[in-house]
Amino acid sequence: MQHLVDGDLASNQHGWQWTAGSGTDASPYFRVFNPTTQAEKFDPTGDYVRKYVPELRGIEGKKVHQPQDNPPNGYPTPIVDHAHERQVALDRYNKIKA
Repeated sequence: MQHLVDGDLASNQHGWQWTAGSGTDASPYFRVFNPTTQAEKFDPTGDYVRKYVPELRGIEGKKVHQPQDNPPNGYPTPIVDHAHERQVALDRYNKIKA
């Protein structure tokens, strides 16, 4: 917890277990979160992102959720295509279920 900026044992423990599908109230296997979509939905102005990601503070408005479109100097490019990887994960789950 000491490495988390907003760490809270009760909240984080259950949140992580829920997301991993191993908690007492686990998410369904087909619900794969996209962090960009979640940020756009729950932080539409980007204030939270700018507060905790100093490299993105210079990006105004909603554009902060798509930094790869005009990345700040030295900011890493995305390493995951969320839509593709979601489908890969679902295909694997479906193969196991079959």
